Amino acid sequence: MKILGISCFYHDSAACLVVDGEIIAAAQEERFTRKKHDAGFPACAIDYCLKEAGISAKELDFVAFYDKPFIKFERILETALTYAPSGITQFIAAIPAWLKQKLWVTEIIRKDLSFDGKILFSEHHEAHAASAFYPSPFQEAAFLTIDGVGEWETASFGVGKGNNLDIHQYLRFPHSLGLLYSAFTYYAGFRVNSGEYKLMGLAPYGRPLYKDIILKELIDLKDDGSFKLNMKYFGFCNSLRMTNSRFNRLFDSSPRKPETKITQKFMDIAASIQEVTEEIMLKMAVHVHKITGQDKLCLAGGVALNCVGNGHILRESPFKDIWIQPASGDAGAALGAALLVWYKYLGNQRNADGLNDAQKASLLGPSYSDDYIESFLNKQDIPYRRLSYNDIAKEVSDLIIDGKVIGWFQGRIEFGPRALGARSIIGDARNPQMQSKMNLKIKYRESFRPFAPTVLRDKVSEWFVLDKASPYMLLVAAVRPEKRSKASENLSGLDKLKATRSLIPAVTHVDYSSRVQTVKREENPLYYDMIQVFSQKTGCPVIINTSFNVRGEPLVLTPKDAYRCFMRTEMDYLMLGSFLLNKKDHTSVGKDLSWQKEFELD
Repeated sequence: MKILGISCFYHDSAACLVVDGEIIAAAQEERFTRKKHDAGFPACAIDYCLKEAGISAKELDFVAFYDKPFIKFERILETALTYAPSGITQFIAAIPAWLKQKLWVTEIIRKDLSFDGKILFSEHHEAHAASAFYPSPFQEAAFLTIDGVGEWETASFGVGKGNNLDIHQYLRFPHSLGLLYSAFTYYAGFRVNSGEYKLMGLAPYGRPLYKDIILKELIDLKDDGSFKLNMKYFGFCNSLRMTNSRFNRLFDSSPRKPETKITQKFMDIAASIQEVTEEIMLKMAVHVHKITGQDKLCLAGGVALNCVGNGHILRESPFKDIWIQPASGDAGAALGAALLVWYKYLGNQRNADGLNDAQKASLLGPSYSDDYIESFLNKQDIPYRRLSYNDIAKEVSDLIIDGKVIGWFQGRIEFGPRALGARSIIGDARNPQMQSKMNLKIKYRESFRPFAPTVLRDKVSEWFVLDKASPYMLLVAAVRPEKRSKASENLSGLDKLKATRSLIPAVTHVDYSSRVQTVKREENPLYYDMIQVFSQKTGCPVIINTSFNVRGEPLVLTPKDAYRCFMRTEMDYLMLGSFLLNKKDHTSVGKDLSWQKEFELD
C-alpha cells in the first residue's frame, strides 16, 4: 500500500511517501529548487520520493493532501467580509493565487502526476496531530498542535491511541499564538514565516519589560491557555501587514527596518513575547494533561519549533515524556496526511514499542554515493583525498581540535529545518572565538545568533541539565552549573557575547542555555564515531553543529550545492562523503565558476 502525502501553496512545501505504514522518503521542495521556504507544488520532492521507492505515480494507491482548500478559502472570504471595507484589500491580493492554484489541488495532482486514483484531504491540524503522534514511540499519548492558522483552527489537542486519533478541542482564527509571535517577528524587523527563530535567539539579550503590556493590552489569556487577541492592534485580517499604527503607538515606535542595528528596545521586545509564548505553551500543556489524563505528550505545528518553550513543557508540566515532530511546520503535515490515511482511514494496526520512534532520525531525503561524488569531483578537476571510514573519524576530529571549520556532507539529507549530522557545519564548541567566526565568516548572519551542540547521548547529562534524548534539536536545556564560567553581570545587550560563559562557550547562549541535539550510534554511525573520537582525545563529547548553508539559502542538497557553499565561505575543509577537500587546494578552482553549471551523471 503506497501513500503519497503532499503539502504546498503556503510555505515549506513537501512530499512524503509511506509504504505499508513505513516512512520511505520525505523531503522539502526548497532543497531541490534552492528557493528557501518554497511554497510551490512539490514536483521535485514527489519525483524523489517515487524514485526512492522505485515506483511511478500510477502505482500509488492514495494521494493525501494536508488541508481542505475550500474551507480555508471560506475563512479568507468570511474574514474579508467581516473586516470590510479594509479587509477587501487583502482578499483581492490573495485571489489570483486561489484562482490559479489553491482551489484546484485535485486537478493539479491528477495532471502533474498522471494519477487517476483516490485523493484524500485531511484537516490541517489533524495532519499536524498525525505527524506528531503516529511516528512517536508512544502507543497512547496526548497531542498538542499550535501554529499560525490552518483552515480555521490555530491550535488543537486530543488523544492518540493505537491507530486512532481524536481531536478534543480547537482554538480558532484569528486568535493564534503563531500569528502573535509572527507579529512580533515582523515588528522586530525579521521576515514572517522564516525569522521567528531569530526572535527566539534574540530574546536572552533582553529583559521582559513589555510582558505586562502584552498581557494587558494584546491578549486576554485564561488559565487553560486559551486566549483572545485584541484585534485592534493587528493588521493580518485586514491589511498586508502583521501590525498597525495602534501597535506602534503602544510600543512607542515603528517596526524596526530590516538589516538596521538592533537596539536594546527590540531585544527587550523579543524577551517579552518569548516569555508570554512560553507561559501560554505551558498553560496549554497543563490543561491538556488535566483533560486527557495522559502522561505522554506529542507536539507539532510551527510553534513546536520554539525549543525554549518545549524545554519548559518538559521540565515544568505534569507530562513525564514528550516527543516533538522534527518537521513541525507545514512540511511535516505532508507526512501526517499520509500516515492518517494508513492508520485512521484504512484502520491498519499500529504497535509502538515505547522507546524508538518511526522517524528514522529524520534522515529521509536524498543521498549521494561515493561513486557519484567522485565522478563529480573528477569531472570538475577538484582536488581531494579519499579517506577510509576509520580515517574520517580520526582526521575530522583532529581538524576540529585544530580550530578548523568543516562542512560535513554524509548520507540522506534531513527532513525538517534542523541539520542533524547529515548536512552540517561543525567545529570545536570549546573555542570561544568559534561563534563569531561561524556567524560572520561562514554563515554571513547576525552576530547574536547562537549555535547548537551535538552531544553523545550517553554523555548529555554530564554537560546539560537534561536526562533524556533530544535527537531532533528541539529542546533547550541549561549547561550544567559546574561547566559554567562566571560571566560579567555588568554586560548588557550584545555586549554579553564578549563573556566566556562555559567550558563550551561556542554553544552556550548568554542565558547559559543550549539547543541540544543528542546522537546515538544506531541513528548516525559515522557522525557518532567522529564525535566519540573527538571526546576520547579532548574529554569533551560536544561539538558545534549548524546547518550547512549560508543565510537566505536552504540546506545544501547535492555535492554541487555543498562545494559551492564551501567555496563561497571561509570554511577550512569539506568532508564530502569519503572525500576530504582542503580549502588551501582550491583557491584557483574557486576563480573558475564554470563547474556551477548543472551536473548530472548519465
